[in-house]
Amino acid sequence: MTDMTDAARAAAERVDPRLHFGGAHRETASRFRVEDPATGETIAEVADASVADARAALDAAAAAQPALAAGSARQRAEWLRAAYDAVTARAEDFAQVITAEMGKPLAEARGEVAYGAEFLRWFAEQAVAVHGEFGPAPNGTNRIITTRRPVGPALLITPWNFPLAMLTRKVGAALAAGCATVIKPAAQTPLTAALLTEVLVGIGLPDGAVNLVSTTRDAEVSEALMADPRLRKVSFTGSTRVGSLLIRQSAEQVQRTSMELGGNGPFLVFADADLDAAVDGAMVAKFRNGGESCVAANRFLVHHEVAEEFTARFTERVRALVPGPGFAEGSTLGPLIDARQRDKVAALVEDAVDAGAKVLTGGSAVDGPGYFYRPTVLTDVAPDARIAHEEIFGPVAPVSTFTTEDEAVAYANATPYGLSAYVFTRDLSRALRVSEALETGMVGVNTGVVSEPGAPFGGVKASGLGREGGRTGIEEYLETQYLNVAI
Repeated sequence: MTDMTDAARAAAERVDPRLHFGGAHRETASRFRVEDPATGETIAEVADASVADARAALDAAAAAQPALAAGSARQRAEWLRAAYDAVTARAEDFAQVITAEMGKPLAEARGEVAYGAEFLRWFAEQAVAVHGEFGPAPNGTNRIITTRRPVGPALLITPWNFPLAMLTRKVGAALAAGCATVIKPAAQTPLTAALLTEVLVGIGLPDGAVNLVSTTRDAEVSEALMADPRLRKVSFTGSTRVGSLLIRQSAEQVQRTSMELGGNGPFLVFADADLDAAVDGAMVAKFRNGGESCVAANRFLVHHEVAEEFTARFTERVRALVPGPGFAEGSTLGPLIDARQRDKVAALVEDAVDAGAKVLTGGSAVDGPGYFYRPTVLTDVAPDARIAHEEIFGPVAPVSTFTTEDEAVAYANATPYGLSAYVFTRDLSRALRVSEALETGMVGVNTGVVSEPGAPFGGVKASGLGREGGRTGIEEYLETQYLNVAI
């Protein structure tokens, strides 16, 4: 059988590891290692941008901005549609690279490619739908005209868990609006961003419209770029801690920000729920991407009348998951991204067990190479256990019970986060009532999936600011100008 690290290296070799700005690849003084999380072995060495490199990338974006903004919406739409076609044509290359550097099973990586490509098609369709308004002023003597124009150069900071989809969601909107971009991918997964940059450059975008800076100097690079008055927009997906810091830094230049931050998603199962649908939804909401998702179900809250049956059926399905390298046939659960994340998940479970939680399945790391953790179901989790309050970002499902609807809603809202939630019930009135009471930006009703390119994605409270995707996604990259015309 082919060695999994060899397969990962082969995928990585399809990608140019250099920076790209101003229409050309750029070498750097140093490089950093990219690991295969299934083995911990190096599969590539990638250009490590300095602050000077990042400033040069912003120089290129600023130089490209006037022409990009002045160009036609039709041209931008055609570029994005061409990008969709190009990503789709190279779908297997993208999937292989995602699995190589992020670790998710190849089938899931293929799903991410299809999902990520859809953002390019969606924003191709939105590019030509941006309109202003014209009408009389209330006094009847003047006319009010509003127009929309691009904010300006944008810094796009993407996470490692969905290295293609989180980038296309940002860069598609930015280019549709006419904003030049500087892309800074997560250091764990820079290869997918490099491959997408190659595709975007190949469709004929103007030099400087898309610029790539991979780096291990995250804080230095972001701070330097955000201190530059030419940068007008920052879009970030990642932790609330880092997002809060970036919001503070953005204040100096009064930059527009979009922040998609942490989550602590509740998964509510009421007594009248279709348990087949609830278990299916739970498997997707919790274990897609190995639980390394900001919209993953973090707390399972099940009505006491159906808790035993739901938990038994759910646990049986979880036991059937097969941890293994993403390239391995039959693997349904990939590794965590690195040792730090695996150890964090292990510490959360250990703390819960010490506080009285019961392990129904899993509950430990997998011996051997790579950063695997067994798929886990916990019950009797103490309310003050860390796992009840912190984002898990791993394949662990803590199950608790409730008695009344008010109790379920109160527990669901007892968190500083408010990204996504899931509600399973056959009662339409209850579904609407509970959804409206939940303090979250998104709710999946009788489904374990909320992500959709045509819908606004984002949260409230400590889960962020702004929305990505949907009709509102392009708005984050547009300014409104108002003209008062005397007649």
